[in-house]
Amino acid sequence: MIRIVADDKIPFLKGVFEPFADIIYLPGNAITKDVILHADALLIRTATKCDHHLLCGTSVKFIGTATIGFDHIDTVYCENNSIRWVNAPGCNATSVRQYISSALLTIAEKSGFSLQNQTLGIIGVGNVGKQVENLAHFIGMKVLLNDPPRERNELPGLFVSYDYLLQASDIVTFHVPLNKTGQNKTLHLINRESIRKMKPNAWLINSSRGEVMDTAALKEAISNGSFPGLVLDVWENEPKIDLDLLFHVFLATPHIAGYSAEGKANGTATVVRELGQFFNLPFEGWFPANLPEPDYPGLIIDGKNKTSEGILREAVKHTYSILEDDRRFRAEPQAFEQQRGNYPIRREFSAYHVSLKNASTASMELLKNLDFLVE
Repeated sequence: MIRIVADDKIPFLKGVFEPFADIIYLPGNAITKDVILHADALLIRTATKCDHHLLCGTSVKFIGTATIGFDHIDTVYCENNSIRWVNAPGCNATSVRQYISSALLTIAEKSGFSLQNQTLGIIGVGNVGKQVENLAHFIGMKVLLNDPPRERNELPGLFVSYDYLLQASDIVTFHVPLNKTGQNKTLHLINRESIRKMKPNAWLINSSRGEVMDTAALKEAISNGSFPGLVLDVWENEPKIDLDLLFHVFLATPHIAGYSAEGKANGTATVVRELGQFFNLPFEGWFPANLPEPDYPGLIIDGKNKTSEGILREAVKHTYSILEDDRRFRAEPQAFEQQRGNYPIRREFSAYHVSLKNASTASMELLKNLDFLVE
């Protein structure tokens, strides 16, 4: 029987491997070398740093992280020591799209403009960035894309330079991995120089990695009154975030953009299937049996005298309020990890049925394109 050590915050996991494995569950930051010394597999999230300090001398053969990112895994060490590692790319892409939807609509409402008149710059157009790109097109925004790795391998004309995107975008959103060195370095992409290139009164959203932004540069720009509006879901030095920066952010959340029930289920399903394949266990096609239902899955919207954007705002608010997450986070920012670990159930648009009255076909198609069930 194989031995597994798993992060106790990986949802829908308990009870899955028990018939086939000896498995123990621990908080991610309590997974130490002593604990994993004789383990065959680790199932983790970002709280567990898998490097040579943790892994050297253990019997670990497989590491699965139920997250998109994998910068907490020393992949070179794993590959040099015959340790199979997997992540869950794209698992929470539609969850982040929901988060960005709420952020964009809240920004527009606060600023008194229509999103259709705005240019959205997307930095990083992978699984998540593509979902955000589709969202922006559905809404009717102008979209600029920057993704150097894709640009090098695809037809010219799809992407613009980083500098041009900053200069031309009304709202800039980041969906990149954290690369600290190399040709695709993303560490401190937002710094003093890049901030100076942004349009006056532009907005900036980061739901990728906190280290993509230089906190000192953000605070300096805020203090001299030259910085655009900020929406931050990720922070340098998580969970010990800069509270002064938090005070100046328009919308602040504790790294939960991808924390929908669907996003979590997708991440867990990926590592369960991969571990099953690696150890020849019967988990091909496995997925959690029953996701929790939303409290109010049905919504009636009267579209009379409402724009498509207004109808979308009403539908999105019914499924998810970024303002509620912001309020809860600001009330207790020192409980960063606890807020992530005990995050309320959030279902994505596809779990909601909208009865739409007195609305245009365009409004109906907008909701359908975003996966709402519409009649």
